[in-house]
Amino acid sequence: MTSAGKKTGRFGRAVRTALLGAAVLALGGAAGAMADTLADIKKAGTISVATEMQFPPFDFLENNEYKGVDRDLFDEVAKELGVKAKYIDLPWTSVLPGLEAKKFDLVIAPVTITKERMKRYAFTVPISEATAAMMKRADDKTINKPEDIAGKNVGGGKGTSQLAQVKEFGATLTPAPTVKEYVDSNQSYADLAAGRVDVSVNSLPNLAYAAAQRKETFAVVLPPFGKPSYFSWVGRPADDDKSLIEAVNAALVTIQKDGRLATIQKKWFGLAAELPTTVPEPQL
Repeated sequence: MTSAGKKTGRFGRAVRTALLGAAVLALGGAAGAMADTLADIKKAGTISVATEMQFPPFDFLENNEYKGVDRDLFDEVAKELGVKAKYIDLPWTSVLPGLEAKKFDLVIAPVTITKERMKRYAFTVPISEATAAMMKRADDKTINKPEDIAGKNVGGGKGTSQLAQVKEFGATLTPAPTVKEYVDSNQSYADLAAGRVDVSVNSLPNLAYAAAQRKETFAVVLPPFGKPSYFSWVGRPADDDKSLIEAVNAALVTIQKDGRLATIQKKWFGLAAELPTTVPEPQL
């Protein structure tokens, strides 16, 4: 090889080496820049979460102030994460679509764990028991068990697991009840009190709270008619959200173990119950 050829070869190798190094750096930068929702949240110091503030005792407004089980519990989770929580109020029908559109980081509206929902969302460990039940007017002597709703008018929240379950349950009765869908539970309760429906369906904790607040108006129909189930919070199943769900789960387990969860449960439900510390297999 001539001197000029040697120089050309060395130059070519140098160029190739430089290009390879640049490629490695680019790949390293890309890997380092991979999205991580939890990292972004901690960097910003704020986590944005959404719910429907018309679902007492979990979420409701009192004198324009957000209160409830989810508020108290997520305040503690935010402390564990070392960030501040930004709470967003949306209609229930907008909550899950908003999560998928990445308008916020997490849904803290109580969402019943179901097989279908697990295909689309990442659930946290349970935050409450959620078995579907019914509530009647306190002076109604015709409804004493779930089967007594045959031929009656039933109200429930549109798009909820409880409404889907009462439709399935009602189909086994003769005559089948008429089911009316509402934008939120409070509207269903108002129609129940006014006699426009005969029962309202919701989770047992929600109904127990509503009946306790208005004992002269409402009474819970026992036993619950639904399959045993749980409420959880919901995140996106994408890889960049995995660390967030894991961190929230770790925080919830810590809060249960140190007694803070029991304190919140007693405040809103009047009693405390131990919950699973892993996501249970849904029966719905």
